[in-house]
Amino acid sequence: MKLDRRDRRILTLLQEDSRISNADLAEAVGMSPSALWRRVRALEEAGIIERYGAVVNAPAMGLGFQAIVHVHLTRHDPDKLVEFIRAVETSPLVQECYATTGQADYHLRVLAPDLDAYNRFLEDFLFRLPAVASAQTNVVLRTIKRDRPVVP
Repeated sequence: MKLDRRDRRILTLLQEDSRISNADLAEAVGMSPSALWRRVRALEEAGIIERYGAVVNAPAMGLGFQAIVHVHLTRHDPDKLVEFIRAVETSPLVQECYATTGQADYHLRVLAPDLDAYNRFLEDFLFRLPAVASAQTNVVLRTIKRDRPVVP
């Protein structure tokens, strides 16, 4: 799907406030509500809009410890790799996981209530996965930039 100026504006506004009403969005973009609804629907069907959601303040939810974990695998055994990925996908503490190039095989962003909970995550979860050889932790001291809209 080729995006035009209106599509880009729609995407920018929806990323800023996914709860904006169809009427307000249509007015901001200069379209009729029905034409806008069809345009948004087309963006959804094309997979450009994946989902809608809320941004939650983690410390306000009691999740004040955040770390970036650089995971090194023992070797790339397909069965162990699948087990690692499934475990990471199901862990409520792992917010994001990226397979990367470089020294580490995977990078995780982990949220936990505190250092003790994070240590339990390492000992009771991560280090028990057969594919994991080691992990290095970088504790996040403060967030500078996050959840920025994708500029279409």
